[in-house]
Amino acid sequence: MDIYEAVTSRRAVRGFTDQQVPRETLERVLSAAAWSPSASNLQPWHAYVLTGAPLAELKKRAGERVASGDPWDEAEYVQYPPDLKSPYCERRSAFGEQRYGALGIPREDIEARQRAASANWDCFGAPAALFCYIDRDLGPAQWSDVGMYLQTVMLLLRAEGLHSCAQMAWAKYHKTVAEVLSPPDELLLFCGMSIGYEDLTVSDPRTGRAPLAETVTFVDG
Repeated sequence: MDIYEAVTSRRAVRGFTDQQVPRETLERVLSAAAWSPSASNLQPWHAYVLTGAPLAELKKRAGERVASGDPWDEAEYVQYPPDLKSPYCERRSAFGEQRYGALGIPREDIEARQRAASANWDCFGAPAALFCYIDRDLGPAQWSDVGMYLQTVMLLLRAEGLHSCAQMAWAKYHKTVAEVLSPPDELLLFCGMSIGYEDLTVSDPRTGRAPLAETVTFVDG
């Protein structure tokens, strides 16, 4: 698979089979991803990979919180600005309409949307998950570096025939994740990532992208 195919075939998959992902495959992906760019080579990412019993325990604990209606943990960073302006608010709304529309859930059925969203904390059935932390003392530039690292991981997973879904949703249960992983206090959970083989029986249409002219300006000489 060439790089263009990896980029254009990567998407957030929300349905995985239970086929196990070989440890050596994950090690190969993460060893290569370590070459992701970062300013002054800080390499600010801290990744934890869960499979087997530890992942099952995390899913169990998160599922119990969902079932009991336990409120989310106090946010440690702002995921979206409170007043999301155009065109970002329209893009987010269009994503929601497509995502829940594919599940047959109307906009006004908030309870059904919440049930669908709860699949995040089962990793959509994936047999492997990555949790990415960043040091609390680092700034926006280092968060950008972490984003480049995660993108590199996802593209390498595609090269291995795997799919993924990056999930900021896990930050809402960061205390539960910490119970299983025991990260140092100075680390903050940015996101989780479900990893596995796509379940082709699950309908999950890919979201579109804005036209090139909407996001790119060419300044020709």
